[in-house]
Amino acid sequence: MKKQYLSYQDTIDFLAQAMEKHPNLIRLESIGETHEGRPIMMVTVSQDVAYADLKPALLYTGTIHAREWIGIELAVNFVQYLLDNYPSNPDVVEALTRNTLYMVPCLNPDGFEYSRQHFSFWRKNRRDNGDGTFGVDLNRNFGINFKRTTNTQSNIYGGPAAFSEPETSAIKGFVESHSNIRIALDYHSQGNVFFPAHKFNHEAEIEGTDLNIMCANMANEIYKVTKRQYGIHRGKPPANLIHGSGREYYYDRGILSSVVEVGSRNIPDYLINMSQSVDENIPALLYALSTAINYSDLAPKRPDNFTIKEVSSNQVVLSWDDITDDRLHEGNSNVPLSNNDEGCYYQIYRSESPKYQCTRENLIAITSQNEYTDKQLKSGHRYFYNLRKVNRISRIKSPFAPEVKIKTSLEKDEFAFTLFPNPEQIGYVGELTQANNREHFGYNSLFIGVNKTKGVCYGVIDFNLDRLPDDAIIKDAVFSLYPMNRVGAKIENYGEWSVSILNPDDICDITNFDEIRSATPLQTLGNAIDSDQLTQGIWKDWRFSALEKRLIEEQLVKGRLLLRIQGPDTLPLCNDSQMMQFDIGYGRFGGGIHYRPTLDLIYTRKPYQVALSATDCHTIEQEAHYPAELRSGFDYQGETVFGQVGFSLSCISNNTDIAITQAYFEIESGSLVGVEQPMRFTVEMAELDSLDYYSVKHREKIEFIGYEVSSEDLAKAPRQRFMFDSSARQYLEQLHADGKHVTLIIRATSASRQREAIIDWHGLEGEHRPQLVIDYIQRRHQALDVPQNLEAQLQDGAVKLTWDNPDHPDFVGAYVVRNSFHPPRTPLDGVKLYAGKDSYTFDRFGNANIPKYYSVFSYDNVPNYSVPAMIKFSTDEVTPIVCDEFEPQDEAEKRYRDGD
Repeated sequence: MKKQYLSYQDTIDFLAQAMEKHPNLIRLESIGETHEGRPIMMVTVSQDVAYADLKPALLYTGTIHAREWIGIELAVNFVQYLLDNYPSNPDVVEALTRNTLYMVPCLNPDGFEYSRQHFSFWRKNRRDNGDGTFGVDLNRNFGINFKRTTNTQSNIYGGPAAFSEPETSAIKGFVESHSNIRIALDYHSQGNVFFPAHKFNHEAEIEGTDLNIMCANMANEIYKVTKRQYGIHRGKPPANLIHGSGREYYYDRGILSSVVEVGSRNIPDYLINMSQSVDENIPALLYALSTAINYSDLAPKRPDNFTIKEVSSNQVVLSWDDITDDRLHEGNSNVPLSNNDEGCYYQIYRSESPKYQCTRENLIAITSQNEYTDKQLKSGHRYFYNLRKVNRISRIKSPFAPEVKIKTSLEKDEFAFTLFPNPEQIGYVGELTQANNREHFGYNSLFIGVNKTKGVCYGVIDFNLDRLPDDAIIKDAVFSLYPMNRVGAKIENYGEWSVSILNPDDICDITNFDEIRSATPLQTLGNAIDSDQLTQGIWKDWRFSALEKRLIEEQLVKGRLLLRIQGPDTLPLCNDSQMMQFDIGYGRFGGGIHYRPTLDLIYTRKPYQVALSATDCHTIEQEAHYPAELRSGFDYQGETVFGQVGFSLSCISNNTDIAITQAYFEIESGSLVGVEQPMRFTVEMAELDSLDYYSVKHREKIEFIGYEVSSEDLAKAPRQRFMFDSSARQYLEQLHADGKHVTLIIRATSASRQREAIIDWHGLEGEHRPQLVIDYIQRRHQALDVPQNLEAQLQDGAVKLTWDNPDHPDFVGAYVVRNSFHPPRTPLDGVKLYAGKDSYTFDRFGNANIPKYYSVFSYDNVPNYSVPAMIKFSTDEVTPIVCDEFEPQDEAEKRYRDGD
């Protein structure tokens, strides 16, 4: 299995030979020496390598954990790729012309060789700890958030002090003497996931969007090669997941940094799995190298104050400022415009999911303005916008503005509801844990799939539908889960995960494994997801089809929607796990309200229907006016004869908040007199003070109803319907709200001049009289008043927000949002902190030492959201931030976190 892998000396020999052949591209040097006397080799690759240190740089480190051999293999193959494609490939030429690659293929040479020759799964370096144990976990030995421990036997023993090891000391010295490093990627295995760095304060950082997009664009390059989807996961409060990592050390120095976990095994089958991992990551690495310059001093400034100006059901207006205003974060009063900002334009990207790539695929606008209107959006949907500046001449791009998130308003006949399961309604049942399955509900995670410890496991979510009306008509439904860990899915391209709707009448106890396993699904949602597509750290959505939406409607009578999430239920020979872990938001180490599984619904309601008979009608000619008669056409002089029909809306609900979902005018013709040439008849709405001929002929045209009908149509089908379009329905709603009558004018047209050509329509008498048929629902149109007296104060280390809710019978709750960069303009424009009837909440997910903005919205049952009450919070008081240490949920997770 191992013979295809390179030794450390093989790697050095390859790089030395490459430098001999390409002295202008490659420089090889040792930056230090290990405990066992091996050199720690750094290779520099750049066009005109003598000037490499003057260019923006990407730092690559690999195999800091001895058993994670991908670091060496990818490094060597990427260098070979650059050599093979220089100078024939313009992308490679541009990347090496503008940027520099610093690469340490193996930051742990002693440990790697020990792993290669003695013990494959050795992790640490080979320090003699003096007590009969060996090794320090080098990725716990850096200086940021370092934790001193004494358990030298532990696989995650961080050493006696930060940077105590020659390997970490060497890379520290190199980084601190090379301020041109703008991106750092640390290659590990396993997981097929990017772990961007964070600063342990659990706030959105100004570079957070850059990190997510860099990783998403790299993931897109990987996907193009093998269709494998890498995740992106920064970790969540309030737990410390790692101490003393290189990733956080680099990030603390202002370097965009991420760990890249490659593959599903440390030392996989080389010809199949390792070669795939190498091949798919080469284009991603080239992308990362090429983008280093965009985070250098040569780049334009990051656009500032990117925010939402207006949002409706089908469009959003975005705006931003020209220059970066760091006053909120750094206290600067003046930020001069950089020369790199002259002659720039902006690129705007839109996606429908977070952590999505920004590529030509979703580039929606290029503009030199400071405002953009995005149109033709879908109502009630979430959209994510990203903005950067580009220099017209150099094509160097700025860092990204912090991502803007919106949710469009609902259409006038729509309602929305987001369902969350209660703790006792969500959990997993395991084949080998049946005595404890009840305890798995409301506790941290769903384990779904199969392993040798738990056996087969199913996720169970029982949504309560009682708060939805029985007559709801589901227009859109999306079920969302947050995959938080896929390390337990160890087998490449094996098994699939899916979601099924179960009949709740078939299940007596949702915590009973046998009942859940044996239940026959009513329907399985959409397509199953195979293991290469199940990402970590990116919400996974299942959108319901038309059939599945009807199933939800059927479950409304039962008041429950019961879902089962299933994965693979067998394991191949000599494999021990294919298990995926999803967050449920509950439990001490669940992610909280941000990570609960959700069922987002957009629905309308079964409409009321009224058929209104005409209250009056008139025939209006140039020389006469005939009440109670209804004709239209042309008189003996060829002048138009108008028909008028009136309706009263008084029998519709006296509630002014209605939405008309459908309306049509129905009329039936009687005799057709003198019609020798084809005629057409139109119906339009009008507002008339009088029905004299002049007023009717010169009326202000308001809305045409439906399409005109011809005299030939009437000869075949005397009764005709004229449908109201959306604009005409809105006008009807306004007439109803104002207590006015509806006036319709019937007018004849003809391509040929005609005389004494008349259609006699049925009037007010008999069963054939004109009708106006209206379908409508009752629904609030206007939002409630804004919450008043919003205040923020520090209490017990957390920000406490208080406000006064509006006193209104339609008040449902207040929605509280935090944003680190600008006042939240909509409920999705930041981090949700609370939704409910209370008039206070605490921000327990943030860092009270960092200035930020809060907004509070009131909402009704639609929901319509008010304009926000907004406040900026900052304090001179320094509040200690205490993070809980990671606490595993089971033995398997503990072993993983302990490096075993």
